[in-house]
Parts: sequence; structure tokens; C-alpha cells
Amino acid sequence: MTPPRVLTRRITGIETEYGITYTADGQRRLSPDDIARYLFRSVVDRYGSSNIFTSNGSRLYLDVGSHPEFATAECDSLIQLLTMDKAGDRILDNLAQHAETTLATEGTAAAADGRVYLLKNNVDSFGNSYGCHENYLVTRQTVVKTLGRHLLPFLITRQLISGAGKIYHPIPGSPSEHYGLGFCMSQRADHVWEGVSSATTRSRPIINTRDEPHADSHHYRRLHIIVGDSSMAEPTFALKIGATLLVLEMIEADMPLLSLELADETTAIRDIARDTTGTCLVKLRNGTTITSGEIQRAYCDAAHTWMQQRPTDTNTDTLSSVVNLWTRTLDAIDTQDFSHIDRDIDWVIKHSLIRRYQERYGFDLDHPKLAQIDLMYHDIRPGRGLASILESKGLINRWTTDDAITHATEHAPDTTRAHLRGRFIAAAHETNTPFSVDWMRLKITAPEPQLVELGDPFAAVDTRVDELINHMHKGHNSGEK
Repeated sequence: MTPPRVLTRRITGIETEYGITYTADGQRRLSPDDIARYLFRSVVDRYGSSNIFTSNGSRLYLDVGSHPEFATAECDSLIQLLTMDKAGDRILDNLAQHAETTLATEGTAAAADGRVYLLKNNVDSFGNSYGCHENYLVTRQTVVKTLGRHLLPFLITRQLISGAGKIYHPIPGSPSEHYGLGFCMSQRADHVWEGVSSATTRSRPIINTRDEPHADSHHYRRLHIIVGDSSMAEPTFALKIGATLLVLEMIEADMPLLSLELADETTAIRDIARDTTGTCLVKLRNGTTITSGEIQRAYCDAAHTWMQQRPTDTNTDTLSSVVNLWTRTLDAIDTQDFSHIDRDIDWVIKHSLIRRYQERYGFDLDHPKLAQIDLMYHDIRPGRGLASILESKGLINRWTTDDAITHATEHAPDTTRAHLRGRFIAAAHETNTPFSVDWMRLKITAPEPQLVELGDPFAAVDTRVDELINHMHKGHNSGEK
């Protein structure tokens, strides 16, 4: 069956790379490569690999550059994706605590007060960047060129509403060296080099066009966005993903959107990152200029109109809240009164923290204490990371719950293909059946190989998977006898 042109029910996923370091006695100990091996030791001991699919249907692995990475299971609602993303933080932190115990026991280059830090940010102290990649299922009917033309202006200015924020220290020889010391709304803005490309590392684009749908390629393609910052505040995550979902729906529905193609995308994204007022002038290809705030406002106004005609579904209430927060955020930027979003938007929360310390202690922006605050905002350890502490005090708003996150660490979403993968993995572990999985395939590898391919990411029920699971249990029971 050919999918509808407009996907109001859409598969989404997030891939998050984490920064990692280990300190003991106040000093950094062990290289990122060494501490990453400790982090994944229990995974390798149990599964024989550092690249696995977990019981909640997600992928956990060690990426290039010794970055732990968690790729969420397929989700079909915004809150489901948010909860799964937070479950990834919980799973990685559990590995970090286990690694701390191992290091303290072994005592090799370690100490009793040694701590593993996993940072959900996008740039380290040396200027290296690592990503937070967004995946959106789109239909083959949607033309990539059309997507790029309408999405790029939105994505380049999206940092106004969902940037993580950071203190920018000029890096000699970098393309952004001339900006000077200051606050930057986005951590990824300085690390993209073009608008649309099939590359991801050699030439980081905003939109990656590599055709790898992880679904029936006759019907679907995967839109891979690699420009976004990792989000700590749940409302920021919801706004980042929710606003993008709405723009995609509007493009698919052929809603009339303003022609806002930018003359120089990479220069624009860097300039906009350093202007928290939304008044940064951007040159369009038609020779006119427009402000970054006006671009975002155009998309937000269109989303208001779209919500009035959009079919009602399980995402409707959440997306209505997204549009409300989107509007409030742009209003706050226009008026420079951030009191109505200072518990919602990461860059606003962080900027406020930094300014309060500056006012209280007279710190210059390049003071080491401020750099520490900037970094520790992204520590995922509950009760230690600054975002976590603020959230526990009610100073960052919630869109999901701790109980839902705990459940998601062990259980896949029950409305998508991930449910089948999670059931299969659980049965394989329970019956000690040799197996392999990827996004589309479930395979029993011995004694007789059996394979099921899952081309429909929306299908949470499949009799072929039921038969595979029954086969594993029958083999296990007969073996016991």
C-alpha cells in the first residue's frame, strides 16, 4: 500500500553522541578511548560486542572518536521519542556508574573518588564536535530538492528556539575565529559546512541525503538532519522535534510557504548563532534581506494555520503545546523578556545561569568557573548535572515522567516495529538462542538460520515474528528435556 502524501503519523528517531571523560583527584585520568572501553566492558562481556540492540529496541554502540552513542528505537509520537531519548541517558549513566565501580576496584590510573562524566553536549574543550542526529520518515513522493528549499531556512534559524547555548572562545584558524569571545546560541552552528550533502563527517551538512531509509525503499526515505544541538530541557527537545514535524507536514501538504532561500547558508547559521535578539539580518537569494526572527515567525505563523486544518490524532495536543511554546519563545526574543520561557529553553536557561554568576562574582566571560558551568549543565548524572539539579527543583519544566523513562529503559515503544524487535531480543536472551538484529532484520543464526525482514516501520504486529519467537521457546524447552 502506498503511504499517504502527508504523514501525520510519522516514524522519528534520535541518535545522540556523548562526550566522555574520567577524573580522579581533581585531574583527568585515562584517555577517552580507555574510559570508553571501561564504559562498554560489561556490554562486551555480556554480548561479545560494543555494538548492540538493547531490550527497548534501540541501538547502543561506540562511535568514531570514542563517543558512546544511543540511537532510539522507532517512535511514532513526540512524547514517546522524548521519553526514549531520556531512557538513553539513563542507560548510559548506569554504564558509567558500573565503570566507576570497576575502576575503583582495579585501581589502575584511578582513585576512590574517580568519576566518569558523560556529557550530552556537542563540542569539547578542544573544539571537536559530535552530533545529535534527527531522523524523520518521509514518503518517496516528497522531492528532496523541495524539502531542502523549505527546510533549510527553518533549520538554520531553529537555533533561536532550541539551541543548547555555549560560551564561544575563538579558535585560531577556525572559520569563526573573527567573532571573538561571546555567548553563542548553538553548539553545532560553527561545525556545518553546507546545506545539503550526502556526507556526514568530511563535509558536515545541515541535511544529509544519503539514501538509507531502514524501511521499504519503494515507499519511504529517511530525512537525516545533523545540525541540531543535543537537548537537556524536555521542553526544548519537544520544541526542536515538534516544530520540525510540523514544517515537514506543511511541506508535504503543499502549504504555501514564503520563499526564504538564503544566499549563504553557512555564514548565516554562524551569524545567527551569536545574535540572541533575533534581529540578525540574513541575505536571501533574491537579493532582499530578512531577520532571523522574521524567518522563524513565518514558519510559526504557518504552523498555527496548519494546526487548524491538520487531522486530529494522538499527537494533536502535544503539537498544540509545541506551537504555544514556539510562539512564546519568539515573543520572548522579540521583547527580550525571557521570564516566560526561562524554564523551557536550554540556551536561555544556560545564559541566565552564566549571567547570574557574572553579576554575583564579577567574572569575565572567559573565567574558568563559567566554562565549568557551561560544561556541567550537560552532565547526565541525576543530582550532579546542573540541568538535572534545576529540573529536580522545578526550575526546568517537564513533558514526560520518571516512571515513563524507567519503563522505556527496558521496553520498546509498543506502536512501532521496535516492539517486534524488543520482543525478539527478549525471547532470544531468555532462551539463549544465537541471534542477530538490525533496524530491518531479525535473524536466528543457529542451529538453522531463520530470517524475517520488517520493511514496514509502523507494523507492531507480525505473525512471522510470533513464529520465530515460538520456535525459540520450543527449541529451548525441548533442549531442557
